[in-house]
Amino acid sequence: MAKKQTPLRIIPLGGLDGIGKNMTAFEYGDDMVLIDAGLMFPDDQQPGIDLVLPDYTYVLEHEERLRGIIITHGHEDHTGALPYLLMDLTHKVPIYSSKLTLGLIEGKLAEHRINAPKFREVKDGAHINLGTFSIDFFSMTHSIPGALGVYMRTPAGSVLHTGDFKLDQTPIDGATPNYQAISRFATLGVDLLLSDSTNAANPGFTPSEAAVGPQLRHIIKNATGRVFVASFASHIHRLQQVCDASVAVGRKVVVTGRSMVSNTKIARELGYLHIDEGNILDAYELNDIPDDKVVVLCTGSQGEPLSALARMANGEHKSLSITANDTVIISATPVPGNEKSVAGIVNALSKIGCEIYDKSNSLVHVSGHGSQEELKLMLAMTKPTYFMPVHGEAMHLRAHAKLARKMGIPKKHIFIADNGDTLEMRGGKVTWGEPVEAGVVYVDGLSVTDADPVVFRDRQRLANDGLITCVVTITGRHHKVGDVVIAGKGVSFGDDDELMSEAQEHVREHVGNAAALEGASVESLQKTTRNSLSNFLWSRTHTRPMVIPVVMEV
Repeated sequence: MAKKQTPLRIIPLGGLDGIGKNMTAFEYGDDMVLIDAGLMFPDDQQPGIDLVLPDYTYVLEHEERLRGIIITHGHEDHTGALPYLLMDLTHKVPIYSSKLTLGLIEGKLAEHRINAPKFREVKDGAHINLGTFSIDFFSMTHSIPGALGVYMRTPAGSVLHTGDFKLDQTPIDGATPNYQAISRFATLGVDLLLSDSTNAANPGFTPSEAAVGPQLRHIIKNATGRVFVASFASHIHRLQQVCDASVAVGRKVVVTGRSMVSNTKIARELGYLHIDEGNILDAYELNDIPDDKVVVLCTGSQGEPLSALARMANGEHKSLSITANDTVIISATPVPGNEKSVAGIVNALSKIGCEIYDKSNSLVHVSGHGSQEELKLMLAMTKPTYFMPVHGEAMHLRAHAKLARKMGIPKKHIFIADNGDTLEMRGGKVTWGEPVEAGVVYVDGLSVTDADPVVFRDRQRLANDGLITCVVTITGRHHKVGDVVIAGKGVSFGDDDELMSEAQEHVREHVGNAAALEGASVESLQKTTRNSLSNFLWSRTHTRPMVIPVVMEV
């Protein structure tokens, strides 16, 4: 009887249900490699939550197999879960990535007081072995330097993971995609391709990052007052172009916003951001510089309420303010779910009366992800036998799968997976495997907790309809109802004395009837209090505030 072949298992734990929290485990026998450990920012349905992480329980349960963590590039949706994962692991695991990515990760870990991780710098063309995994790295272009793709070989077959990419022929730092390496891997054989799907619904090619520079320079040159440029703090190529344009027209660059200050410092120290010391200033050094000689680089391109741009727009920044004579450039696209927040910032700026430029009226932003023609080129170059679209919402994954069909990959060789689904490869052939536990965990203040829809529902009810407390006193053996005190927070009828008086009498009557029944308990009377008050308020106000009943025996 033939011995059953050990499979390579491909286990996506995040990144297949939205743009964020990317994490994929690869497992062969007693060896496991993790590619990326990202986070996602919460939406309106997750009130009070700070961050959303992938559920990496499977990794923790098998951490003795974990040989290394590979990070494709330095964006939060690929690095943000690392501090939490490293704190949960019981032993140190080496982290492999480019110099800039490791520098950004080191700063992030320092904020969490995590010391001395095993950093291993890798470059374009680097080769490592992690257990039975033979791994090669190749450069890709993205909206941050040091982006890498990964080609891994195992006894069960080979996988190529593109990471986030676009095929930019004129990148700002001159580091083009390593087409020779990709072609070589195709010759060796790509059994399974995992490819970035973010722009799979967009036709054509994504413009080069270099296309943004001339427009930035034109706006900065012709602005009459200060120029404020809001961008992702990790978009080093964009920051470089802002610096180049500013210096070219005789303006100093001021950096504000915690992550912007941190990332520009790291990028300059590591040689990824080039600007002379005399041309970059702190926000507190502006006193003697004319407005038309200043460009401010700041955070806030996603409408974050505590960002530098938001605080300046609302007049709450310690050292900087925006006036009608100034110009604001929002050099980013809203991440899905942030459109409303960005619109709020734009409205606040519009009330000030300043000039506003964004992607709707000027070429001040291009995507870092490849559009359909680039995705088809990647499929054509790699010639994969099997294909799994990654990094996107359901619509993006399906759009990418359609492109793969057009490129000649059979439908049965295309796997549209969800987080926790598992693929198994044996002898280069891919099939579905047994799914694993997956989902999300939430960072809420200092606690990391599993999803609890009841908590979110309660928070939304508090936000929408407010809170009512109702204290009922019960006296004597016969449970006679005494005082009924009702108080409200965040309710529109809180000072309607007549309504509140009626509510007290309504509760008194219902609780009195319930208290007269044999076997009445404090718990049952609390339930009666809640239900009777909630029903009364709905009938009179058509709102359902959260009701907290308190029954006291005296």
